[in-house]
Amino acid sequence: MIRASGLTKEFGIRRAIDNLTFQAEQGEIVGFLGPNGAGKTTTMRILSGYMPPTEGEATVAGYDIISESIEVRRRVGYLPETVPLYPDMTVFDYLKFMADLRHLPNAEDRVDDTLEMVGMEERADGYIGNLSKGMRQRIGLAQALLHKPEVLILDEPTIGLDPAQIREIRELIRNLRGEHTIMLSTHILAEVTQVCDGVVIINEGRLMASGSLEELTASFRRDEGVVVRVRRGGAEAAAAARGIPGVGRAEAAGNEVRVEWSPGRDLREEVASLAVGKGFGLLEMRPVAMNIEDLYLQIVSGGSEQ
Repeated sequence: MIRASGLTKEFGIRRAIDNLTFQAEQGEIVGFLGPNGAGKTTTMRILSGYMPPTEGEATVAGYDIISESIEVRRRVGYLPETVPLYPDMTVFDYLKFMADLRHLPNAEDRVDDTLEMVGMEERADGYIGNLSKGMRQRIGLAQALLHKPEVLILDEPTIGLDPAQIREIRELIRNLRGEHTIMLSTHILAEVTQVCDGVVIINEGRLMASGSLEELTASFRRDEGVVVRVRRGGAEAAAAARGIPGVGRAEAAGNEVRVEWSPGRDLREEVASLAVGKGFGLLEMRPVAMNIEDLYLQIVSGGSEQ
């Protein structure tokens, strides 16, 4: 549903994005990740028809972003980082205005349906300037959904919201899975694991990795291992585990011991036997899992392109 190949954008001598190639399939939610200044917003603006690339090509919903830009815009709903709202308009009037700009048939009915979709029907007559930021984000999402777009491009939709508001917006986005292809830029990495089917990670305008979280975790994980929780003597248990042939690292955090070894081996039995035999009191053993924060930091700090 989104295909980008060799996408490049230059602003004078500065290259904001450099030869980006990635894709998002129909109905997927794809997290678009990278540090500030990585080129995420520039890429989203290009895909939404806001600006052209310097080089490369892309299609959105099967239409070329340059030669068929109008068709792309008809099929994209775009929520920018700063939502362009009019504080002196009511919620309903603003959305009706946006529907009229798009020449939508039965505009009032479509506004009513969209307000219900984002849970704002009871605020339809309220002035936008009197609403909380969380409510304004809902209005921004509503204007992106008005025309039933095939593709949604959301730039930091939960930025600046409190935890309750973040949960609400996240649930709204999750409920759109399957009906729309969604490209979601966010700095809240936990959001990616809860909402997204896959990720695209860029840094300094270049693609660093793309794929499902499972694929990337398997690709970038260097070691196998376990975390062992013992009843007593965490530091002593870690020191003893370092003596097991094949163990590369063993570190204690209180009474939890993280033991790692090279891929292709399985030392779980040896670690369990040590914990029991030495009297440390084995309470729990679980596999070492690379979390999204570890994966992201490893990739942006120099992981190889996937």
